[in-house]
Amino acid sequence: MPRITRAAIIQSTNALPDSEDLPRIKQANIDKHVELIKEAANRGAQVCCLQELFYGPYFPAEQDTRWYDLAEPIPDGPTIQLMRDIAKQHGMVLIVPIYEQEMPGVLYNTAAVIDDEGNYLGKYRKHHIPHLYPGFWEKFYFKPGNCGYPVFNTRFGKIGVYICYDRHFPEGARELGLNGAEIVFNPSATVAGLSEYLWKIEQPAHAVANQYFVSAINRVGTEAPWNIGEFYGNSYFCDPRGQFVAQGSRDKTEVVVADLDLDLIQEVRNVWQFYRDRRPETYTRTTEI
Repeated sequence: MPRITRAAIIQSTNALPDSEDLPRIKQANIDKHVELIKEAANRGAQVCCLQELFYGPYFPAEQDTRWYDLAEPIPDGPTIQLMRDIAKQHGMVLIVPIYEQEMPGVLYNTAAVIDDEGNYLGKYRKHHIPHLYPGFWEKFYFKPGNCGYPVFNTRFGKIGVYICYDRHFPEGARELGLNGAEIVFNPSATVAGLSEYLWKIEQPAHAVANQYFVSAINRVGTEAPWNIGEFYGNSYFCDPRGQFVAQGSRDKTEVVVADLDLDLIQEVRNVWQFYRDRRPETYTRTTEI
């Protein structure tokens, strides 16, 4: 019997401007995404991933300690507890990227994974933390991840997560493949002019090299007062051959849905024997510190 997973990704504008109180910004974005998750469920999605730091603007555009107050524990914080209820309600696996506080002063850019029965499966912490012009000052906010490259077994496939800037590093993408990932979600926040050309080639290349499905999620619009550029959407799914399966618009909040034939992974690997023919004993420089 074919293994078809109907997957959804959500790209969205920020719900309220930076000038509003943080609790209002956070709640408005959560409320907006709860409705979008409902739409995904109504369209038959079995797995759904939200965008990076989904419940606020992309605040690393500035360096301000006020944004530390957006962080919360995983899994015991209110957002993940809410999403556990929503996952169970819709019978849907959720990948939920938020700002995590492990303890006061120890903060991570993290995605929690919740199964279709509302069970918390675990989390992925972003490994590669940028500090780049024109406004990606993430080292001010996040420690580098320390949870490895976990793959989460769900009823609808084996799921891995790679967050935004991680996508520029093929080593972690290969780790996810070696750990058994069938679908890798990459929630992101990236702007035109900086990465738009790379957006179309890097992640399909990961899909080809590692022979799994990749989903790339970007937010939408411009965010005042920083205006570091246009978050250009174009969220997509691509298959193990690097071919686009579904793609979102450039400028609209929307739910992008695709049917992913997981049997294609075996079909592709029967032809291209990348895992058999790799030579890790020769790649000495890639693991040097």
